[in-house]
Amino acid sequence: MTASSDLDTSPVEATGLLRSAFRRHAAGVAVITAYARRPAGFTATSLTSVAAEPPLLSFGVGTASSSWPVIAEAGHIGVHILGEHQQELAETFARRGADRFAPPTRWSYGPHGVPVLEGVPAWLVGRIVTRAPAGDHHLVVAEVVGGDAGGAGRPLVYHDGRFNGLRG
Repeated sequence: MTASSDLDTSPVEATGLLRSAFRRHAAGVAVITAYARRPAGFTATSLTSVAAEPPLLSFGVGTASSSWPVIAEAGHIGVHILGEHQQELAETFARRGADRFAPPTRWSYGPHGVPVLEGVPAWLVGRIVTRAPAGDHHLVVAEVVGGDAGGAGRPLVYHDGRFNGLRG
């Protein structure tokens, strides 16, 4: 058996390894939104259900992201689970410098002033309970306080650097 120290890689190699491994990991696609003096939002594949009691979710947001200053100040966030028909919406919220809330994006202010996207299979509003630094990101934990999971559609997934629908 090889000692674990023999398998250690340099930080640069480890970053490449992490990226390569996660290209093989299929993840659901969500858009996170918030409001603090302006609406902000971004596409996330890091969304995780943390606990049922209390109902907690988490996601990562890049510290250099244009959305981070808004999320750092906001009390609540919106989480939108995207359907396979919403690849363009995912791309819009992933694009740097885009006016993400301009037409054709359809949205309105929802509970706690959170921007809510229309036509998604599910959306949640969460009260932010924790913001923790994690490398070049922040990990955000929020308690679900409302939403609607009654929309139609199959989920959009991200795999191997592309947005895809489920097959089958």
